[in-house]
Amino acid sequence: MSDHNPDQIDQDFDFGFTAVTVDELEVIQQTTAKLEESDAESKTLQERLDKMYNAIQPLLANLKSDPSKDYLYWPDRSEKIEKFADFLDSIYRGQ
Repeated sequence: MSDHNPDQIDQDFDFGFTAVTVDELEVIQQTTAKLEESDAESKTLQERLDKMYNAIQPLLANLKSDPSKDYLYWPDRSEKIEKFADFLDSIYRGQ
């Protein structure tokens, strides 16, 4: 059992705060704002990266689907590749 009276607070009790100057507070607020902005940008970039990855994976899966065949039959290849390139460009630009 403790020898301390629960109705009295010890002189060494830490309330969990620290006094700061106005300048220090401004620096903390600016740093927090930058951190939040960086976090949001990071999430946006991760979403774009995931979208790019998910777009490319089916192409790779189809290209390696039947390695026993020497040739690919790919009608309208130029048109489809152009559309896919445009799609990847839109992801890259964040649109």
